[in-house]
Amino acid sequence: MKITCIRSHVLQYDLPEELGYSQQFYARRTAHLVEVSTDEGITGWGECFGPGTVALANRTIVEKVIAPMVLGDNPLDRDVVWHKVYNLLRDHGQKGMPLQALSGVDIALWDIAGQVAGLPLHRLIGGAHRTSVPAYGYGMMLKRQSVEDHITRFRDEAAAIRAMGFVATKMKTGLGARHDVRLCQAVRQGVGDDFDFMVDANHCYTTPDAFYVGRALEELGAYWFEEPVAPEDHDGYRELRAGLSVNISGGEAEFNRWGWRQILENRGLDIAQPEVCALGGISEYLRVLALCHAHFTPVVNHVWGSAIAVATNLHLLAAMPPLPGGLNPREPMLEFDTTDNRFRDALLTEPLQIARQVAANAGRVAVPQGPGLGVVPDRAFLAHHAIDA
Repeated sequence: MKITCIRSHVLQYDLPEELGYSQQFYARRTAHLVEVSTDEGITGWGECFGPGTVALANRTIVEKVIAPMVLGDNPLDRDVVWHKVYNLLRDHGQKGMPLQALSGVDIALWDIAGQVAGLPLHRLIGGAHRTSVPAYGYGMMLKRQSVEDHITRFRDEAAAIRAMGFVATKMKTGLGARHDVRLCQAVRQGVGDDFDFMVDANHCYTTPDAFYVGRALEELGAYWFEEPVAPEDHDGYRELRAGLSVNISGGEAEFNRWGWRQILENRGLDIAQPEVCALGGISEYLRVLALCHAHFTPVVNHVWGSAIAVATNLHLLAAMPPLPGGLNPREPMLEFDTTDNRFRDALLTEPLQIARQVAANAGRVAVPQGPGLGVVPDRAFLAHHAIDA
């Protein structure tokens, strides 16, 4: 079997309303899918993390840089392909966009391998520790409105997400430390005292401001405090973890096993959040997962993207062993963006229908059982939403 073609599909549409987080506002949603074709008619699908013009740049890396390196290679030689590409690109970027581009190709190769073997991805990895995965609802984005309007909206949206059946919820911050504490108080009010909520700062705080917000989260009983400071600030993460009782989480902006080794040896995270569509794909994710568990650090995958990313993560979460184990371990959760996302909800020939599953199954989502990723994009949908460079 040989790789005959690698093609990127960059998709985009205008959101019904502008959304924001601590770094920017955005009015369009983008997805970057990778299609790997073979001479035996088997096609694999992957996804690259990266919005907007980043997706367009990554498309160039996929099609003009990576594809010429691996055309003609056996797609089942996943690890050989991974290291070939990484070693040839090492001088030009061990992190960032080259790894995002490689991630999409690698995921597609795993999809092909599963189809060849006639096995779902989770069984190819080693089997399912769970046949369904609990999901948390992520929402409460920033908008161009007053602090008071944010507070009212966050309280109501948090209550609505709980009512949808999710097992927990996650909010954004970014209005400034003092205003953000009020947002967190509103979310706790909205969900009640017996429901987990998490806070995602997208690295907007200095360490002192992160301590200010983190102490409030301790009192509110938040489950985790995500990316409180810049991902490069390893000292800040270590200080926050040592000085706060709320769980410190992060890692979505880290790449490959060598970057993750530095984070884990620094002991700055209570919960690791690797992004499989960015860090190097499934091949590298499995190495990172092993590193995290070797450091006794639980993993809750970062998930942001289309139905391809969601399906990939459902398999990975199913195959993740409990840490440290026991009769009633805390399970890894699927991150689910509750804002408008037709690339997740309408992309596939057979949609995953995550929200419907959550409502019907006490917050849980079934793991796909078809070979490989077990999902297939609708080509008419791809064509309708494709954008040019």
